[in-house]
Parts: sequence; structure tokens; C-alpha cells
Amino acid sequence: MIELKKYSGHIRNHKSLCSELGVDCTLPRDEKEKQIIIAAYKKWGGDMAQHIYGMFAFALYDTDTDTLYCMRDQFGTKPFYYYQTVDGRLLYGTTIREIMDGNGFHKELNQKMLQIYLTMTYTTGDETFFKGVKKLLPGRYLTFKNGEINITRYFRPTFNPDNTKSLDEWADEIHSTLGEIMQEVKTDDEYVESFLSGGVDSSYVLAVSDAAACNSCGYDDSRLDESGLARETADILGRKFNRCLITPEAYFAAVPYVMYNMEQPLGDASAIAFALGCIATAKGTKICYSGEGADEFFGGYNMYRNAERYVDNLKTFYVGNTNIMKEDEKRKILKKYYENFEPIDLVKDIYEGNEGLDPLSKMSDVDIQVWLEGDIYLNVDKMSRAAGLEVRMPLTDMRIFDIASRMPSKYKVTAEQNKVALRTAAAKVLPEEIAFRKKLGFVVPIRMWMADSRYNGDVIRLFNSDIADKFFNRDAINKIFDDYINVDSDNWRKVWTIYTFLVWYEEYFVKR
Repeated sequence: MIELKKYSGHIRNHKSLCSELGVDCTLPRDEKEKQIIIAAYKKWGGDMAQHIYGMFAFALYDTDTDTLYCMRDQFGTKPFYYYQTVDGRLLYGTTIREIMDGNGFHKELNQKMLQIYLTMTYTTGDETFFKGVKKLLPGRYLTFKNGEINITRYFRPTFNPDNTKSLDEWADEIHSTLGEIMQEVKTDDEYVESFLSGGVDSSYVLAVSDAAACNSCGYDDSRLDESGLARETADILGRKFNRCLITPEAYFAAVPYVMYNMEQPLGDASAIAFALGCIATAKGTKICYSGEGADEFFGGYNMYRNAERYVDNLKTFYVGNTNIMKEDEKRKILKKYYENFEPIDLVKDIYEGNEGLDPLSKMSDVDIQVWLEGDIYLNVDKMSRAAGLEVRMPLTDMRIFDIASRMPSKYKVTAEQNKVALRTAAAKVLPEEIAFRKKLGFVVPIRMWMADSRYNGDVIRLFNSDIADKFFNRDAINKIFDDYINVDSDNWRKVWTIYTFLVWYEEYFVKR
């Protein structure tokens, strides 16, 4: 007998799977997806992920063989954690807190991860900030039997450029494939809205969806407020527009809530704004579309336009989308520094696997395996779940990645433009000024807010606390803060990364 013990996700191609696996497609969604997973395991075993499109992390227990089988989807859109107790049992789940509640769990800080965090602003690799709690990494499945853990990798991103197709042909393939996915991503009885920024990804998803309303975050500072651009897009597409105004007071008040529900520290300043956006959006819908995945698949970041300059040097420094602190600076500020434990060491296997690829493909490969899982998808899953909202990401799909993996880099990034083919596809349903609008990113006015004495009181408190003294040379981190205020405002990222760790530690090791 096969029992589904844990599950988080959404199966898109449920109709075809129901037909192929003999599952009753009229069942309620939760029961239907449970039956699909069990039947898929019985039929395909470790190859089952090759047949499922969507987001998933789950654990199955085979009573006949006394074997636990756990799987995480190809890109890690849903998290999965495990912990082996002293007496050999396995605690597991889609959240860390449910493991912490298990018998035999011992809470202890994995301090060396702080060293990685200060560079990355998130954790990478299979370790977490809780000693012994590990992540099942994307594209893997785990079996546990007779006290032994075995992990198998079933998916690794690969890139095989096809130079026989034109830009328009690639755009056509993107557009037709996304159209097919949009037919699967919701059922007729589900009401879905959409997140909308000023960028092309969310605009494209909204344009090809039947979402009646869209949701955007905005600020009083017009220099960093994309919501005006989002409203223009919504008006052109004839959709209702909802704007969540984020004030500095609300932003800083939400930091402990975010760090607690994130379960691990995350130094991405946009996570706070996204959390507030999820809370506001959940008042009107329980399901929302979002555009994650396109930047990493199709060359969306401005730094990708410099890829050719790096050639073989990438493997000496490029660890992903963020690189906040160098090793010399960490040695100065950390009371305990671990030699021979650097972020670049955690991506060596990725570079070993992509030898021979062009520089842009190598950068994309690192970001797909590291940045997406460690930051973007973690943020989306944790903050939407905390708000009672389900986020579906149509552009994160194996069928979309398949196109990106075959597309030559020249159709992704040029000297003048990024995401060229995706924008060309989006222009089929959007005005060109929206489809080819310059990428702004999910900006937050934190650079200004955190320098304001009206809002930075908690930052100053924690930088001078016993918690800070436990991990950092307080004079050194306060110098970083003072330099941020008086000399170099770019230091805000370093200040924020330290601060979010201190807030997280206070939430998990002081208050609880």
C-alpha cells in the first residue's frame, strides 16, 4: 500500500494524467492530486517527475517495502526538508517548523551558514541554518529505508542550442507553449487574479490569462514606484487594478513576521514588499498568477549582457545573482570565520557540469540551480503560504525551460536588449512599449528608508545587541552602518543582510 504523507504543490496536466493513470478527474483537487501522485509512483517510480508538469514536493510511504520516497520538482518551486534523529528516525516535511515539532528534534544553529549568507543573502546547497536540517535539492528524490538515506538526481538543467530557427520562430514557440500551459494552470471553477509589475513577464502572463483583476505594490516615492506603469498595462488589457501602498512603517513592522515565516533568513529586501502584497491580494482571491522563471530562463538580468566579458573567469567568482560581501570583509566582521568554506565551493559541481557552454548559459545555469531555489521560489512559497494565498507561475514550467534550453543565447540577450525572444513573443498580445520596456526589477525604497532615523531604530538596536555581539565584531558592523549613512549608500545591502539575520535569530533562538 502507498500512502501520501506530505504534499505541497499544483499539478497542471492533471486531466491527461487522470486519463493515463485511471484516476477519477471529478474528484476534489486535493484528493485528485493525491491519487495522481500515488498512481504515478506505482507506474513510473523514480521517473514519475518526467510525466508531471507543475510544482510539487511530496513524501510517499510504501508499507509493503517499509520505504519512504520523497521528491522535489525540477526547479525547487516547493521546498522539502528532512532531519535524522539520534535514534535513526527521519523527520520530514515541506516546512522546517513541522520538523521542529517532531519528537527527537534538537534545535541548534548551523553557524557556518552565516558565512555563506553574508555573500548570497540566502542559503545555498543542502544545508540550512538549523544544524541537521537539510533541504532536498531540486530535481532529486530521496529514499529512506532501514535507517539509510539515499538521494538520486533525476534532473539537471542542460543547454543544447539549436541554430536552425529564426527569432520569430522561437517567439512563436514560446507563445504557443504558454498558451497551452494557460489552459492547464487553472480549472473553470477557480477564480484567479494576477500579480502585475511594470515589467514584461507579469504583463505577458496577465495578457494571456483570464484573470479579471491584477495586483501591484506601490510607494509614495514616484522615482521607485512601478505601480503607475502597471496600472497603464491593466487599463490597456481591461483588467481591474488593485494597488497595495507600502509605507516605511508597514515595511519595517513586517520584518519579524517575514523572517519567522521564511524559516531561514533572507536578505532580499523585496521579500518584505512581496509579503505585504500577498496579504493584500489574499483579501480578494486565494489564487494568483506570477511571472517568476522567465529572467533566468531567457536572459532577463542586465548583468547577463556582460556575460561574454567573463569567458572562463565565471567559475572563479560567479555564485549567482547576488554577491554582497567578499571573504576579506567577512573575516573582519565575523567572530568565527570558517576557512575553506566559500560560496564558490558550493557551485563547483555546476561549473563542472556546464563545461563548453557559452558564458550566458553558464550564468543562467547557476541562477536556475542556486538563485531561483534559494531566493525567488523560497520567497514566493513562504510568503504566499503565510498569507493563505496560492501562487502559480506559468512561466516556470519544464516545457518553457525546454524552449530556453534549445534557444541560442543571441536570441536571449543582445548589447541593447535582454529577453529578446520572450519580449518578441509578448509583443503578440502587448503593445511594443510594454513588451520591450526596460527591466526595473522589484524595487524597494529601502536605501532611503533605512537611513531615516524615523525608521531605523530596530536596525540600530540589533546592531548593538547581545545577539550581534554573539556573531559579529560590533564595531565593524556599526562602521558599515555608519558608512552607509554618511559615505556610501550602496552599503545598504550589507546592512540589510546583517539585520535580517539578526531579526531571524531573535525570532527563532531568543523569542521561541
